[in-house]
Amino acid sequence: MLFASGGTVRKIDDASITSQVKFALFTHESTSALKAKVVTSDGVVLSTGEAATDTEKSLVAKLASDVRGVNAVSNNMKVKS
Repeated sequence: MLFASGGTVRKIDDASITSQVKFALFTHESTSALKAKVVTSDGVVLSTGEAATDTEKSLVAKLASDVRGVNAVSNNMKVKS
């Protein structure tokens, strides 16, 4: 993913995006205990794992989409039944 910052074009690599998404999930009080797997390919974040509620699942997608460089989020998390 390329973005301009002060006239400079920089590329955000997938590993950096994945790290930032994992950090966002770890530091948010509602998702810090969540067992989620996150991978990124060409700026598309794929999340898998198990969420306690639909709200928690939606929050994972929201936090991931807020990370700079994310083009899309594919949230394949399952909600515990």
